[in-house]
Amino acid sequence: MTKILIVEDEPNMRLGLKDNLEFEGYTVELAENGEDGLNKILDNKYDLIILDVMMPKMSGFDVCKNARKSGVSTPIILLTAKGEEIDKVLGLELGADDYVTKPFSVRELIARVKAILRRSENLSLSESKSIKIGKLEVDFNGYKAISGKKDVQMSHKEFEILHYLWKKKNTTVSRDDLLTEIWGYDETPTTRTVDNFILKLRQKIETDPNHPKIILTVHGVGYKMVL
Repeated sequence: MTKILIVEDEPNMRLGLKDNLEFEGYTVELAENGEDGLNKILDNKYDLIILDVMMPKMSGFDVCKNARKSGVSTPIILLTAKGEEIDKVLGLELGADDYVTKPFSVRELIARVKAILRRSENLSLSESKSIKIGKLEVDFNGYKAISGKKDVQMSHKEFEILHYLWKKKNTTVSRDDLLTEIWGYDETPTTRTVDNFILKLRQKIETDPNHPKIILTVHGVGYKMVL
């Protein structure tokens, strides 16, 4: 059964989300501050994490950052009361998969949850063998990447972007296509988010990231993976 962790310091919000998600058939665990949430993330396996940004002991941004540094690729949805674009961009660049700004409708959040879980399932049911992409051996089914004999840490979002580019290899993919297909909605902070993820992937794939040979920029349009 799909297991979701909610990290939220407001009791009413925390319990309300738990009730609604359990009604949808999900198993739900709770954490009431960032420190407790990070410990649970590192000690357990979840299918999705819903993470409030403004919390005591440790912010959601720091939880997300530390989880990704520890190799956790589980999808993360950030809950933020902040509406400024820079905060949304920061969350996505730290490795979050989506964000919802408070106040929000529970129906909207559940729709986002279902969309991310659906994309995760599609990725997991994809190629079961390792694929060579530049310096990486990538197992999309197991969410694993290896360079040489060393594991390479990648976020869930990085796997999704890489998988989409690989499926569309030798074809130009626009930034808008990536935003729609990977983030699942059209209204986003800025296409700079996509560019930053591409830079991260190039660091892991390309022999010379400053002169890429695999993920190429198509100026004014987007990107093309050449294999």
